[in-house]
Amino acid sequence: MSEKTVRLGIIGLGAQGGMYAGLISEGRVPGMSLGAIADIDPAKREQAAADYADVPFYDDYVAMLDSGDVDAVVTTVPHYLHPEMTIAAIGKGIHTLTEKPAGVYVKQVEEMNAFAKEHPETTFAIMFNQRTNPVYTDLKQLITSGELGKLRHTSWIITTWWRPQAYYDQSDWRATWGGEGGGVLVNQAPHQLDLWQWLAGTPQKVFAKLAFGFQRDIATEDEVNALVDFGDGATGHFMTSTNDIIGTDRLEMLFDKGKVVVDDSKKVTITRLTQDERSLSDSMEPEDVKRLFMGQINTDDLFTTEVKEYESAWGQQHIDVLTNFAAHLLEGTELIADGAEGINGVRLASGMQLSAWTGREIDLVNYPGEEYLTELNRRIEQEGKYPTRS
Repeated sequence: MSEKTVRLGIIGLGAQGGMYAGLISEGRVPGMSLGAIADIDPAKREQAAADYADVPFYDDYVAMLDSGDVDAVVTTVPHYLHPEMTIAAIGKGIHTLTEKPAGVYVKQVEEMNAFAKEHPETTFAIMFNQRTNPVYTDLKQLITSGELGKLRHTSWIITTWWRPQAYYDQSDWRATWGGEGGGVLVNQAPHQLDLWQWLAGTPQKVFAKLAFGFQRDIATEDEVNALVDFGDGATGHFMTSTNDIIGTDRLEMLFDKGKVVVDDSKKVTITRLTQDERSLSDSMEPEDVKRLFMGQINTDDLFTTEVKEYESAWGQQHIDVLTNFAAHLLEGTELIADGAEGINGVRLASGMQLSAWTGREIDLVNYPGEEYLTELNRRIEQEGKYPTRS
């Protein structure tokens, strides 16, 4: 490895890979240089020659891994390929930053995680760039501090993922079971699924109603309503869709001693109770309740409210993860997100799908991975376009 920079190889020069190549070549990622590019599309060779003339190009990513041109890679490829490419890279001693989601089904992610664990000398990270968003890093710190007490319930409505039919029609693999492995849960919403669990904890059970091809001519889910059980009485609701052109992004989290509401991932309203809610309930007389409902009580004696407004720069979160990845390799800086954590979002998303397919609550602790894979393959066979998975 270079003493000053990590030479990153990009596998897949699509929209995401192209963005990373641009950021790195413009010098916006400290500690990182563009080592090589790999893509099976001949048109991408021409694009790379025009935009990155001095960067080696490979039409076989394995050849790039063997070339000596790269110290690390990022896998900006279709979801099904993330695990196998990560395993190939780590097996050759190449540090790997995989894109989200970690994979499509739990079995392949478990195999990837197990392989990475057997090679601790090679770094395995995942692109959970929203974990660098100050809105959520500040909220994570507040929750971890214990100031608000234990979680009671949480709800995230994230319907800002509107996609027209033309979006799906541009590529045959989009929103197919065999090509993409799902719809909004595996393409648009993985960041929220990760953040939700990062903030609230990993759910133990899920029951979900999904609509498949509800408002779009697709095979996979374009609307999701899910209820989760975090254990110890805490519950949650997650809703997402790709057919709401207006869209809502609202996260609510209720705790024993307060409440947090995040609107549009920009405005955060934090309400802190002067005592835990049960104590306030036990100490309030009927006359006090009447006066409260009539607006005759000074609520400062009950709670205080703080409102924070945040701004974010486009691309900065991705830059932060790339910079952190380089700093980890060069200086040992702690990773923003270890690659092994990607399984949580995959398990929850596929658990929602399996619940909708079977009509029952799914245990996420003792997850029925083989049953999910069987149901997934049944749908892949019905499409008749792609091979089944194992």
